[in-house]
Amino acid sequence: MEVIILFSAFLILLLIGMPIAFALGIASLIYLLLEGISLTIVPQRLYAGIDTFVLLCIPGFVLAGNLMNVGNITEHIVRFSNALLGHIRGGLGLANVGGSMLFGGISGTAVADSASIGSVMIPGMARSGYDKPFAAAVTAASSTIGPIIPPSVPMIIVGSLSGVSVGRMFLAGAIPGLLLGLAMMVTVYILAVRRGYPKGERATFLELLREGRTAFWALLMTAIILYGIIGGFFTPTEASIVASLYALVVGMYVYKGLTWRKLPAILTDTVFTSAALLLMVGLANLFGWILTSEQIPQMIAGLILTISDNPIAVILILNLILLFVGAFMETIAALIILFPALLGVATGVGMDPVHFAVMAVLNLMIGLTTPPVGVCLFVVAGIGKLPMLTVARAIVPFLICNIAVLLLVAYVPAISLWLPDLLMGAR
Repeated sequence: MEVIILFSAFLILLLIGMPIAFALGIASLIYLLLEGISLTIVPQRLYAGIDTFVLLCIPGFVLAGNLMNVGNITEHIVRFSNALLGHIRGGLGLANVGGSMLFGGISGTAVADSASIGSVMIPGMARSGYDKPFAAAVTAASSTIGPIIPPSVPMIIVGSLSGVSVGRMFLAGAIPGLLLGLAMMVTVYILAVRRGYPKGERATFLELLREGRTAFWALLMTAIILYGIIGGFFTPTEASIVASLYALVVGMYVYKGLTWRKLPAILTDTVFTSAALLLMVGLANLFGWILTSEQIPQMIAGLILTISDNPIAVILILNLILLFVGAFMETIAALIILFPALLGVATGVGMDPVHFAVMAVLNLMIGLTTPPVGVCLFVVAGIGKLPMLTVARAIVPFLICNIAVLLLVAYVPAISLWLPDLLMGAR
């Protein structure tokens, strides 16, 4: 009975608009009071949830992303993407996707991508003759690439939960992220041809060289992060600090959009964002502890395996569960609550933990662009001053495209595992 009350309270709080961290905490508190469990368990589980060294990556990568955003990185990435692709039919849409692929290697979060790229591209595409709902849909859909292409905040969370190498997961997301971007580019091109969207003039070689040289410093950050982790020069946590220092130098002395006066606001935003994420991790850990004590993960695993023990069917069921949850719940909370339970089911039918991690993150990223709680949809709808339902309709072709890539990643393990096995050795 208490478990039913736990879930009911959680869902009601979400429906009335309560932030998900507080919904998790209040629902857990109600359960503990009904069960007569000492409330000293709350600070214990909160601390246990965030007492993981790898979680120190989060403030570092958030700071690096904020520094690069303020340092005009978004503008340079978009200009480089437009120089490469702007001459093709629907070129600005292609540049939007390309910009997200490049920006994803810096921010590591979908919401940051949709806000930063969207504020530049949605008005620009609308002025150039594109339908505004299409521009918003492209921005929201392509923002899901960010947490797949390394670095990735959700994958850092998964590493802290499962003990799986964060470096391996970063590498495992590279090819799926590129596939996702290429598939969306094909979708943009097909829609652009059918709807007669404009194309720009081809950039000259000198223009392409100039924009590429400017964007080079931004792209180099991703290379430094990956090479440092793979080469064993520093841990993911140390990589986040190196990235922040690099972003500070590049933002101030290369792009020159960053000044000392802007640093206090950047640091304040980083503190609030990181604190909110870590609070959610701690409260979700408390919620997850309750579920574990009630053996809910074992019940979920048993229920799935009673339906079928065929690997193909089980993988499909796992995808359906994650897609459904992703449409209603914030990514990090969903990972903390569901990942440990579903990982046991996945490995039980022969899935590699790294493969399952990439599949799970990809599912939940798609959820960010799926009604009713698709956060990225709300972001782009706000930027474009569009009704949520209008953007939701416009994003349908991209959801179909993304789900097709998801199924390919789910059923072809080599897409995720080939690169980490090549560079870090098969386990």
